Amino acid sequence: METVPRLPVPLLRAVLGVGTDLELEPTLQHIVDSAAELTGARYAALATADPGHEELARVHRAGPARGGPAPHGPARPGRGDDWLGVPIHVHDQEFGTLYLTGKSGGPFTDKDERMLCVLAAQAGIAIDNVRLYATARQRERWIEGAAAVTTALLTGQNATDALMTVAERARILAGAAAGVILKPTPEGGMEIVTASTPDDPGDIVGTTIEPGSPVLAQLLGGEAVFIDDTATDPRMTTRVRHRFGPSMMLPLEAEGRLIGTLALPRRRGGRPYTPVEQQLAAQFASQAALALVLADMWHSRKRLAVYEDRDRIARDLHDLVVQRLFATGMMLESTQRRAAEEDVHETLGRAVDALRSTVQEVRTAIFALQQPPADAPTTFRGKVLRETAGAAGVPGFRPSTRFIGPVDSLVPEAVAGHLLAALRRALAAASHRPGVARVEVTVDATATLPDGRAGVRLTVHDDGVPDDHEGVPKEREGVPENDGRAAEHGDGASRGTGTGTGTGTTVTWQYPL
Repeated sequence: METVPRLPVPLLRAVLGVGTDLELEPTLQHIVDSAAELTGARYAALATADPGHEELARVHRAGPARGGPAPHGPARPGRGDDWLGVPIHVHDQEFGTLYLTGKSGGPFTDKDERMLCVLAAQAGIAIDNVRLYATARQRERWIEGAAAVTTALLTGQNATDALMTVAERARILAGAAAGVILKPTPEGGMEIVTASTPDDPGDIVGTTIEPGSPVLAQLLGGEAVFIDDTATDPRMTTRVRHRFGPSMMLPLEAEGRLIGTLALPRRRGGRPYTPVEQQLAAQFASQAALALVLADMWHSRKRLAVYEDRDRIARDLHDLVVQRLFATGMMLESTQRRAAEEDVHETLGRAVDALRSTVQEVRTAIFALQQPPADAPTTFRGKVLRETAGAAGVPGFRPSTRFIGPVDSLVPEAVAGHLLAALRRALAAASHRPGVARVEVTVDATATLPDGRAGVRLTVHDDGVPDDHEGVPKEREGVPENDGRAAEHGDGASRGTGTGTGTGTTVTWQYPL
């Protein structure tokens, strides 16, 4: 029966101690220190050449040479008169060479070489364990980053903020100099729409990859592109490529839809991306793209819910409030016709007028509710409502607005522009007039001009103190600059007129239709 050879205590201690740390730098230094201690070498070094790991491509030393120049002699496996070199393998790949010189008391022996080979074998196992642990930690960080991005995107960010969240988190996880998102352009190229670049002057956004670029077909086809050096790669044609080195360009694609491309370039001369990093980044990009699609769907559902709620309110106002007001108005009109006393007749008349005005304002509110809340109005009626809503800030109340006739179909665009300019000036003048508690805006598309032609009339009335009881000064009329010129050219545009009385100020504009 063969006996298992017993390891010397110093070697056993060194072998056991090599695998006690889960960080790479302390592990490598412990290997070097143990090798020097076991063999009595004055100098020990570990020269690593691990592709893709820039932090390993240097010499780890022990003894007096630590931090100084590399020891003399060939840093290769073998044994000479005053040097000893043993390779370290991780699986089947050579990780580096453990090299010793300057043994006190004579040359290196076979025993020294055997002990160093045992230490090197255990070192390969320890380095592999450290790598596995680092990969697991790295994978965990990418998973946590993807989860954080998904959570952030589903908390109500708009489209621009969502893209910036993806770009910034990916940049941090990848250790990149920039996190960039490109989107396809109508011309067939791609444009940088978002960039997280803390150390960059900020001129990256807007950079385009023009149609015909060799890399463009891959990006638009949803393929990942890995580049060793952006500055020198002939496929890269952007004006900012000279700033960057290794890069990953990953598709943001979900449910067959290409949202864009996530690019993660490192600085020139930076460490290349490892296969593990490329895989993790590609998985992150896939999950981020899905999160962007889900976030967009979530926002669309919220907008749809708002629209549905506004439609419901509009229906309720129309079906309940307007109909009741209209019925009440008809009852009052009937009573007015039967009333014999003059004061009762006058009171009922005022009540009928108030109800008509209320009905018109409720209808205006219904129209406003039916407009998309975030969209700019495209109709003349909507633009008038926008102007009156914007004028509510200074006086503290919103002017009442009344439309008579189908203003959107009757008022041409050119006339609408003149009336909106006039309305804007009239509202500004009314907001600065003292004592204003009510402003009434009326747009009548059924008006008849003094010459008998059909026209549109804009009237703005306020109950404030007039500037001049005999009339409104010219600068307060709110007349567009081209009103006078339009009249001279014979298109029949009527100059705005204003009157001031003890009960307020009224300004009117008229245009033929």
